[in-house]
Amino acid sequence: MALSKALLELLCDGHFHSGNQLGERLGCSRAAVWKMIQALELAGVDIFHVRGKGYRLAQAVELLDAERILGALTEAARQSLGGLDVLFDVDSTNTYLIERPLRATERARACLAEFQRFGRGRRGRQWVSPFGGNLYLSLRWRFSRGATELGGLSLAVGVALLRALREEGVEGLGFKWPNDILLDGRKLAGVLLEISGESNGPCEVVIGVGLNVRVTDVAQEAIDQPWSDLESCLGRRVARNRLASRILSCLIDAAGRYDDDGLHSFRDEWLSADAFAGREVVLQTPAAEISGVAQGVDENGALILVLKNGERRHFHSGEISLRAAVERLTNA
Repeated sequence: MALSKALLELLCDGHFHSGNQLGERLGCSRAAVWKMIQALELAGVDIFHVRGKGYRLAQAVELLDAERILGALTEAARQSLGGLDVLFDVDSTNTYLIERPLRATERARACLAEFQRFGRGRRGRQWVSPFGGNLYLSLRWRFSRGATELGGLSLAVGVALLRALREEGVEGLGFKWPNDILLDGRKLAGVLLEISGESNGPCEVVIGVGLNVRVTDVAQEAIDQPWSDLESCLGRRVARNRLASRILSCLIDAAGRYDDDGLHSFRDEWLSADAFAGREVVLQTPAAEISGVAQGVDENGALILVLKNGERRHFHSGEISLRAAVERLTNA
């Protein structure tokens, strides 16, 4: 069943509303309201049911607003952006932009969503996407560089997220090569890049970001790895519209700088927050598991791994997954 934006907007005031009151406001029956409530709960919205009082959100939800987000962007970001769509309910923000190529006059377009039905991560994994608590953001950008020169782009995107989160007051951030942002060693955000175009340029990239702002009880049960979220870390509510503006501004700046300078402008900052530098790790590749000590990344964004025999090898992301050796033994 489609989610009801109108119903959620009524509940956002934090007060109880009876089924009859909601039905009158929405022009439908109490039974229809109940079905809408169930659909919202299945999407991860926590709603109190109290006999004699009705329904109320367990926690207030700040709905995303395109005008507020655009108004808080940096001037440079606003000028670069051809359009911003804020969606209530979508299969995937990345898929939404993949299906909407940039116009000849546009360099960038972005979208955010309150809820993703089929959020995607790397290696075909699902990105758990409960309603209204987190940020699901995608940016489509036209690069003059070709796909062969974008090997370090996910690292540049990670640095952009780090900068935005530090502006929000978040400390304890680190990177897990190639696409994850960690908070105190637990996953806070992930990045998914989807590229189309010529190997030697130009090409377009959809940059997808999933960020845990507030993880609901429903989402906790579905996440299959150690996780963290901003509100638990900061001990306060996070204004999602302000945060979305910060992240989008930093992403647009990073995309433009990467197109001009490649990874050069970001590599040192990425290395300074590398959570696995000097640690023994295991790479899971399609062909085998490879153990060694992580030694940062090269100028193209490839992971540098020193094997037990002293050989120094460089690995590009592709279908490779990195894990700490201790973590692998713990989960064995």
